[in-house]
Amino acid sequence: MTKAKFERGKPSVAIIGPGRLGLALSVALRESGYPIVAFVSKRVEHARKAARLFNDSDRPVRALAADQLAELPSSDLVLIATPDDAIEETVRRLAARERGASGKVRRQTALHTSGALSSAVLAPLRQTGFNTGSMHPLVSVSEPFAGAKALRGAFYCVEGDPPALRVARLIVKDLRGQSFSIPSEKKALYHSAAVMASPHLVALFDLAIEMLGACGLSPKRAKEILLPLLVSTVENLKVTDPRRALTGTFARGDFATVKRHLAALSTPEFDEARKIYKLLGLHSIRLAGRNGIDEKLLK
Repeated sequence: MTKAKFERGKPSVAIIGPGRLGLALSVALRESGYPIVAFVSKRVEHARKAARLFNDSDRPVRALAADQLAELPSSDLVLIATPDDAIEETVRRLAARERGASGKVRRQTALHTSGALSSAVLAPLRQTGFNTGSMHPLVSVSEPFAGAKALRGAFYCVEGDPPALRVARLIVKDLRGQSFSIPSEKKALYHSAAVMASPHLVALFDLAIEMLGACGLSPKRAKEILLPLLVSTVENLKVTDPRRALTGTFARGDFATVKRHLAALSTPEFDEARKIYKLLGLHSIRLAGRNGIDEKLLK
């Protein structure tokens, strides 16, 4: 990575959890002038691998294991990008570090990147003087450098106390993104919507590839064939609402074809696909506004 130009006044950042999202955020932040001071990972080797991408002669980046949080260098922002299940333990260790620090500790901000958890999980840090919040990007990140590009211009759900929100919104602005907020108690519902729109879509796509595999196509060829269909659907959604973007069998009310589909999916190998088809079909009926159609046709 080329040497970064750090902008005066940009918060320094320590990143806990340099996985795909944590590393993508660190790349995007670095390119926006934020100095990265440390990576913390469950395994120190992982943190060292991340640090090697960012080290330069005048600003070395520390690499620490999760049990070395007491050695975490001072920073303006601690960004917690661990899996959700690890956040509570990470916060506990950070809070213990702050309580054990000697002398006056300057006020810092802690943000986590979980979509399902609110800033309430950071309460132990708030009790030690941290400003706390969350900042969840609505993008699919499968690789750090491509992910960093996707993070620029993305939508971010932010919530927390006012000082933490100011930091989160500043970061989003610097990444040329847009921020929005929801009530903290709605985070799990918000995140389930995001899962429905992206990871579940990938699962559906994989299921469609399996179905074409039973038609004699290789997974690679099936993907090539299905991707343009998926892209055209996304393009439709860009210009109109879901009801009008819905095309095909259910939009036409062609239930003779639905029966053929269900018959084709009646073998044991497609039991899961049949159930999913029926559930989504019922919603497609409602989406198409065909209130007089007998939903028993899908049973």
